[in-house]
Amino acid sequence: MAPAQVVNRTAHAFDKTNLDAVLARRFFYAPAFEIYGGVAGLYDYGPTGSSLQANILDAWRKHYIIEEDMLELDTTILTLSEVLKTSGHVDKFTDWMVKDVKNGEIYRADHLVEAVIESRLKGDKEARGVKEDPEAAKEEDEKKKKKKSKVKSTAVKLDDEVVIEYETVLAQIDNYTGDDLHALIKKYNITNPTTGNDLSVPVEFNLMFESNIGPTGHIKGYLRPETAQGHFVNFARLLEFNNGRVPFASAQIGKSFRNEISPRQGLLRVREFTMAEIEHFVDPADKNHVRFNEVKDIVLALLPKDVQMEGKTDITHMTVGDAVGKGIVDNETLGYFLARTQLFLTKIGIDPKRMRLRQHMGNEMAHYATDCWDFEIQSSHGWIECVGCADRSAYDLSVHQARTKQPLRVQQRLDQPITVEKLECTFDAKKFGMTFKKDAGTIKDTLLASDKERLQCVKDELEKDGKSKVKCSDGKTYEITADLVQINPKTVVEHVREFVPNVIEPSFGIGRILYSLLEHSYWAREQDKARGVLSFPVIVAPIKVLIVAISNDPKLTAVIHDLTRKLRKFGIASRVDDSGASIGKKYARNDELGTPFGCTVDFATLQNGTITLRERDTTSQLIGKIDDVIAVVDELVKGTLDWDSASKKLEVYSGVQDVE
Repeated sequence: MAPAQVVNRTAHAFDKTNLDAVLARRFFYAPAFEIYGGVAGLYDYGPTGSSLQANILDAWRKHYIIEEDMLELDTTILTLSEVLKTSGHVDKFTDWMVKDVKNGEIYRADHLVEAVIESRLKGDKEARGVKEDPEAAKEEDEKKKKKKSKVKSTAVKLDDEVVIEYETVLAQIDNYTGDDLHALIKKYNITNPTTGNDLSVPVEFNLMFESNIGPTGHIKGYLRPETAQGHFVNFARLLEFNNGRVPFASAQIGKSFRNEISPRQGLLRVREFTMAEIEHFVDPADKNHVRFNEVKDIVLALLPKDVQMEGKTDITHMTVGDAVGKGIVDNETLGYFLARTQLFLTKIGIDPKRMRLRQHMGNEMAHYATDCWDFEIQSSHGWIECVGCADRSAYDLSVHQARTKQPLRVQQRLDQPITVEKLECTFDAKKFGMTFKKDAGTIKDTLLASDKERLQCVKDELEKDGKSKVKCSDGKTYEITADLVQINPKTVVEHVREFVPNVIEPSFGIGRILYSLLEHSYWAREQDKARGVLSFPVIVAPIKVLIVAISNDPKLTAVIHDLTRKLRKFGIASRVDDSGASIGKKYARNDELGTPFGCTVDFATLQNGTITLRERDTTSQLIGKIDDVIAVVDELVKGTLDWDSASKKLEVYSGVQDVE
């Protein structure tokens, strides 16, 4: 064996082809129904992928549900259409789709525009003789390959003004409406990159899977596109469970479904996926967080919306405290979860240098949100949204309350009565009824259930423009006018304060995080590019310990079985490799699986009761009595001991270091 080496993870450039080969060969995941030809956007996880995902979710539960004392839910996947109509998903949960007008080939409009413009900018650089960073160029090629956009760059020099215009478009690509995208397609003469055929006008495509419930199919439903609505429809029970007090948070891990237009990026864009979501209910008058001081000095890499609107992608590094203090992040609770999320992603192995927080721009902001930030993680596919942290305001509870007539609000008994100013709606009943007919009741209920902030916006618009658009609990938007509704301040004395809570929501796409972790963890040994290693942190590694013997001697086999039983009693996932391969080959195969430690049983074990303990990244080894090694491994797995400290509890192995 070679002596323990200094870890050099950058000896070779990242090779996605090698990583993909490892993931396929070791069955981390594979296309679902592959022997039948597969279905785009559906994947099955193998033994290691399943375990990796389970460990990520276990770390998530401990980081949030346990540490933050959250209320855990498990709500149904099948969701009534009325619920999703009320929440706005039936009308608004869409992407823009374009078709080849001749052969019907389908593209997601914003992705196609982005791919074409990126290819033209690359062609401009080639024409100007600008040398790209080889690794960046390779990653860009991989990105295009995985998108299957078939957009190839051609060395054509562009005018400087056009280059600036293209770069501005890319910076704002998430902010465009269907009309905007259609205008860009026409302006830049974007066609089907495969056929050159013209494209249709972008149309909205609802991403939800429809399902009929019951034997007659008379109950219409959908497979849920998110887990959030399960929290909101159970709010009254959650509030009662929490003794009627806010703030509190509920959390849920579960499957969600989205009928993606063109799922062409592996685990990054799929039709069935695991989400982990938190709904933190908070008093709208007090969005401070009791633990904010614990995280206020954490530095975030921020890409604010105003920078993007200028056509730039410059990152600002700022502490959470400063970001909230300067109003860049809306409130303390939102800032607290941004910081906690960064801590979680770093803990499970995401490279903090390849992570940024991008704020949503106006047009891409969800209809319910007042502020939203995406944790984007950089991989060979570019910057990918993996976690969204949104302030959903009081929208969800308000519309469900208006729709069902069930109270979804908090009541706080006041020690002393207070005088407050509210906004009161008065309607011209006859005129209002004649104008909206059967929809009049829905509009009235929505306005009456709205909080002061929403009513103030409607009031301001009525006074300024004489009209205002109101999003109602039936999912539709209605235009009301000043002659139909009057909104005026009213002073009242309150003995009990009532309010609809606001919601801060961190939402995690587990598959995207898992894939990003795979890329961030992969590297190759300096002496051999083909010897790949997945350097998972111990907390998420699928297998914690590899157990091997120097030979297949029956006496050593008996020791291995005993060692395995002892590790299992400690709850430590281990794997025995009793194949005829060399020790070095066995280690190399398990380095590909990300196994952090290896125990080797040899003939000295029979004589002295000792085994060696190997660390994956450095390949350094320690030696000790079996029970002592197991105790050290237990501490290493629990995270109460690191390798340097382990080296002080066990002896450095001075025998043969490596037979690879």
